Amino acid sequence: MCVCQTMEVGKHGKNTTHAGGRGVLLEPFIHQVGGHSSMMRYDDHTVCKPLLTREQRFYESLPPEMKEFTPEYKGVVSVCFEGDSDGYINLVAYPYVESEALESDDMPERDQPRRKHSRRSLNRSGSTSEHKEEKAGLTCDNSESSTQEMKNLKVQSDVPFQMLDGNSSLSSENITYNPWSLRCHKQQLSRMRSESKERKLYKFLLLENVVHHFRFPCVLDLKMGTRQHGDDASEEKAARQMKKCAQSTSASLGVRVCGMQVYQHDTGHYLCRNKYYGRGLSTEGFHNALYQYLHNGIGLRKDLFEPILSKLYSLKAVLEKQASYRFYSSSLLIIYDGKEDWSEIYMEHRAEMRLKHMDISLPESLQDGGSTESIPPQPKVDVRMIDFAHSTFKGFRDDPTVHDGPDMGYVFGLESLINIIEQMRDENK
Repeated sequence: MCVCQTMEVGKHGKNTTHAGGRGVLLEPFIHQVGGHSSMMRYDDHTVCKPLLTREQRFYESLPPEMKEFTPEYKGVVSVCFEGDSDGYINLVAYPYVESEALESDDMPERDQPRRKHSRRSLNRSGSTSEHKEEKAGLTCDNSESSTQEMKNLKVQSDVPFQMLDGNSSLSSENITYNPWSLRCHKQQLSRMRSESKERKLYKFLLLENVVHHFRFPCVLDLKMGTRQHGDDASEEKAARQMKKCAQSTSASLGVRVCGMQVYQHDTGHYLCRNKYYGRGLSTEGFHNALYQYLHNGIGLRKDLFEPILSKLYSLKAVLEKQASYRFYSSSLLIIYDGKEDWSEIYMEHRAEMRLKHMDISLPESLQDGGSTESIPPQPKVDVRMIDFAHSTFKGFRDDPTVHDGPDMGYVFGLESLINIIEQMRDENK
């Protein structure tokens, strides 16, 4: 392993090894609300996750019309353990050099042989001195105390998180990270550490950080579709996944809550839910969860209805045209800002109105001398599909199973989501 080397943290979060090379110290991505693979913060605009070849190839094969609704794929980095002088084990990313890869792309990740890694300089886009130089690893001590390990893992957040689910071991009301992100991070490091004698290097995907332009990101992670197991799943795994779907809103609605965090104006906290909460929801409970996601602790964010619906309508239209695509076990993220700078949004709105003024057909209410600038600006909203480790389409990697038509299980989930939000909108006019 690389743990014998000592790390120095340089300016803007860059890390310099005594061997003369440069790497990027990875940190837990504190806004991860679902999933099981740990998302790591690479820089302000980029996250990374353990590479699965199918998912990488899928990102590389995306049709252009889908790219608006998926994170930007930014390539691959090599990741290894490195120890520092304080006894911490950190994950450090280095450039991935294709010519050094010895393994077949079709080989399972856990079976890939060792490979040397590059020590080339790695630049971090978007990093600023505002990002504090903090530890992002576990101690070398293999203590079984998760509480102690969590104390050793420090991340930065200006807003405390409160986990509402009683089945979480990380349910503190005054923590500075989403508990689910740290749970995933701890499990990921444990897996990697157990394999470290056989593997010196891991490949991670670099993806766009889709919450980077939100100051207080409110995130809803939805597991989409009526089926979650991939075509390559064993009978045992397929049976487990079908049981989960049958016992949750995946069967009745084509969608279930996989996790969420929502900023509360009355307390200044994020309220969090995890996947176990989502699995236990009835149809009515799913309605209530959506309501809670759109409630800021003071009132319902009615201004979010139309921009979210607009994004969902557009995504549905795109997916209905994707014949043979299946997005098994894929998730959908809905994101908005829990505390927007309305003066900034208003100025952007005024600028847009000036540019588009000649092309605008004025509403009747404004045709008597009113101004288009009085139209209230819409809040920022984003909708993104993520997690494609079990996705497929005709001709993709010579997959033996070919599906006809669009993924109607996914489309059904979108229709349910649209109907529920439309109903909520109409009831709260």
